[in-house]
Amino acid sequence: MLISFINDINKIGKTRWNELTGVHNPFLRFEFFSALEAHDCVGKTQGWIPQYLIVEDETKNSLLAIMPLYLKYNSYGELVFDWSWADAYHQAGRPYYPKLVSAIPYTPATGERIFFAKNADRKLVTAEIINSLKQVTSENGLSSVHCLFPPESDCKAFEQQGFVSRLACQFHWHNQQYESFSHFISTFSSRKRKNILKERKRSTEQGIEFKILSGNEIEPDLWPEIYHFYQKTFIEKGGYASFTQAFFEEISQTMGDQLIVILAIHKGKFVASAICYRSNRILYGRHWGCTEKFDALHFETCYYQGIDYAIANKLVTFEPGAQGEHKISRGFIPTATWSTHWIKDDDFRSAIYHFVDKEKLYMQEYITTMMEQLPFKKSEC
Repeated sequence: MLISFINDINKIGKTRWNELTGVHNPFLRFEFFSALEAHDCVGKTQGWIPQYLIVEDETKNSLLAIMPLYLKYNSYGELVFDWSWADAYHQAGRPYYPKLVSAIPYTPATGERIFFAKNADRKLVTAEIINSLKQVTSENGLSSVHCLFPPESDCKAFEQQGFVSRLACQFHWHNQQYESFSHFISTFSSRKRKNILKERKRSTEQGIEFKILSGNEIEPDLWPEIYHFYQKTFIEKGGYASFTQAFFEEISQTMGDQLIVILAIHKGKFVASAICYRSNRILYGRHWGCTEKFDALHFETCYYQGIDYAIANKLVTFEPGAQGEHKISRGFIPTATWSTHWIKDDDFRSAIYHFVDKEKLYMQEYITTMMEQLPFKKSEC
């Protein structure tokens, strides 16, 4: 096996990449990563330097595995928070950055992080990849290796090689073969159901209408308006709008059926939008923005319209993004998410692993507590 690090996804190629990753998950497609590079969403300025890892069979000149990988000079856009670790390094007079991160930039969606050819020995290839990551980290003055939002089952292979797995929580909606939104909330307790109906009614009373478009249905002159909604949230709350308008315009053409935009309309004018993605099974809520204030508009645009869409399209899950305990009362269930980490320095490794183990106990208790607050009838829980 030959392991290489590639700084330009075009050197791997669309066919080779998508043959291993598939095209069902929008965030894993060649088109998504290529657009990130082409439109300066990643790179030196953002602190996300592409270092895609590939494993090749030299004897057969064939690709065995791919791993999305970045050399990171900050922790922005990861959504697995290790700022306190970086601060501890700084106080000790040691550099925490750069580090290696396997992740989808700015996207807290669980999915595979190593993709294998059909003929690959998964156990052997995984072990070689992990050993290579640790070796590169040690030889190049990096502090650590991080794999963000892999499936829990994949964490085990990393743990066997000295990584520690970190538990976090998101809130996901699960489709129990619902026939309609009414069918869904019929599973709620009476008081909780009335609250949802009252919240949805507010949009109608305020004269709000909704339009849902896939990326390939969006006219070019509409993108500046949608992008303005996206930017406005960052302007109001602070932060950096990581995706460019050109990025969205490109993927609306290259993978348009997987890009979904929910638009809120008031008196013939667009007033808000939610940018989402979809796979063949999952709806991913990603970016919300509005230019006018309306009561409960955020809940309707980002959650209820998404649930309606998921039911109508027979999607299994709706992941509306990171954090947000307010999602519980609206039928989103606490769901464990994972990351796995290796720290090169022995002393810091011991301290950070101890912290992660303690944090895991807290998160398990938190998830249990949140489960007790679900709005469903007792017979439905």
